[in-house]
Amino acid sequence: MNHLKDLIRQVPDFPKPGILFYDITTLLKNPGGLKQVLDGLRDEYVSKPIDVVVGIEARGFFFAPALAYALGAGFVPVRKPGKLCSATVAEEYALEYGTDRLEMHEDAIAAGQNVLIVDDVLATGGTAAAVARLVERVGGRIAGMGFVLELDFLKGRDRLDGRPVHSLLHY
Repeated sequence: MNHLKDLIRQVPDFPKPGILFYDITTLLKNPGGLKQVLDGLRDEYVSKPIDVVVGIEARGFFFAPALAYALGAGFVPVRKPGKLCSATVAEEYALEYGTDRLEMHEDAIAAGQNVLIVDDVLATGGTAAAVARLVERVGGRIAGMGFVLELDFLKGRDRLDGRPVHSLLHY
């Protein structure tokens, strides 16, 4: 999978000075690269019982629905506040400066369902941890947390409290 790194554009000083941003849009536009990512994630989870794949807004939406289809599972979006049209449950989490909040329909996951959480990047782990807490609060069981790439030096995995994590690429 490391050859896929050649398809990811690195943008220095975005969104602010000192940050090296890994832009996956260059991977998404490559049919072979996109297929390898989706196949790699599917292969990791195809033998596990997955009822629902949760995609985290916004870039998790690129992968989660296709992965849900490949696994014969449902898809559930987790969104920023005010984007969902029915009753929601929410989780607030800390950012570098302040807090943020994510929401999911309160009836999106039934108690006891096996849930795979998917996003593009595991960085500091704050967003992924918040989504895991949200899923567990409504009774879902975390069957896995899948990422296209993981920034190992930020130690985001440490914030996921031993939940099963799989990342295709590591930086």
